[in-house]
Amino acid sequence: MENYTYNSFTLQMEGIKVTKDTMYPVFFLYFISYIVIMVMNIGISILIVIDKNLHQPMYLLFCNLSVSDIIGSTHIVPRLLSDILRPPSERLISYYECVVQAFTTQFFGTTSHTVLMIMTFDRYVAICHPLRYAAIMTNKMVIKLTVSAWGVAFVLVGILLGLTIRLNRCRTKIMNPFCDNASLFKLSCESVFVNNVYGLTFTVVLLSASIGSIVLTYTQITIVCLTSKNKSLNSKALKTCSTHLMVYLIMMFSGMIIIILHRFPQYSDYRKLSAILFVLVPGSLNPIIYGVQSKEIRKFLFEMFCTKKCLASCKK
Repeated sequence: MENYTYNSFTLQMEGIKVTKDTMYPVFFLYFISYIVIMVMNIGISILIVIDKNLHQPMYLLFCNLSVSDIIGSTHIVPRLLSDILRPPSERLISYYECVVQAFTTQFFGTTSHTVLMIMTFDRYVAICHPLRYAAIMTNKMVIKLTVSAWGVAFVLVGILLGLTIRLNRCRTKIMNPFCDNASLFKLSCESVFVNNVYGLTFTVVLLSASIGSIVLTYTQITIVCLTSKNKSLNSKALKTCSTHLMVYLIMMFSGMIIIILHRFPQYSDYRKLSAILFVLVPGSLNPIIYGVQSKEIRKFLFEMFCTKKCLASCKK
C-alpha cells in the first residue's frame, strides 16, 4: 500500500541513476557541456552587441535564441551536477524551488519554438521581399517580434503552471532529473483532467503554429527560388535557410524523442537522458551552426584573432 504525505513542502528528486564508477565521468561530461554552452552563447551574444556590423535583425533575433539556451541550461545543469554527487536519499528540493524550475523548464521549451518562429518570419521577408526588407524589419518590428515571442510563451506557461499549483499533493517524489509541469501534477491524487486537456491543447497549438510557419515559409521561399534566375538570391536563401532549418530540426528531433518516450514508462532512463540532451545538444550546436554559416561573425573573429596575433608578435 502506498504511503501518502499531503502537501509536503520538501520533495525528493529521483535524478539520473549513476554508479560510483560512472559518477565522476558523467559529472565532468555534463560540466564541460555546460561550460561550452555558456561560453559560446554568452560569447556570441556579446559579439553581436559590440560589433555594429552585426546589428542586423537576423542577428538581433538570434540573440533571443542564445538567451533562451542560457536560461535552459542554467536552470537545469547546475542542480543536476550537484544531484549526481549526492546519494538518492539526499536529492531534496523545496516545493517552491521545484515550481520555479518547472516554470523555467516549460518556458525554455516554449521559447525555443516561438523564437525560431520569429526568425522564420525574418528569413521570409529577407528572401521573398528583399526590396522591402529594410522598411519591414525595422528596430521597432524587431522589438515587437521579440516581445511577442517571450510574452506569448510567458502567458501560456503561466496558465499551465497555474493549473498545476492549484492541486493538492499526496506524493513527494519527482520522477525526473529536474522539475517540469508533468512531474509536478503527477504528485497529486486529484483529477488532472483539466491539466491534461490544457496541456494537450497547449502542445497541439504550439507545434501546429511552429511546424505550420516553417512549412508555409519554406514553401514560399522554395517557390521564389525556383522562379528566380538570380543566383545570388538563391545562394543566400540556401545558406541562411539551411542554417535555420538545421537548428529547428535539431530542436524538434530532441523534443519529439522526449514526447514519444513519455508513452513508454519502461524506458524512463532513456527519457531522462533525452530530457537532458534536449538542453545540452541544441544549446551547444546553435552558436556553432550560426557562427560557421555567418560571414560577418567569421570575419569579426578572424580580424580579432589577427589583431591579437599581431600584438603578440610586436611584444616579442
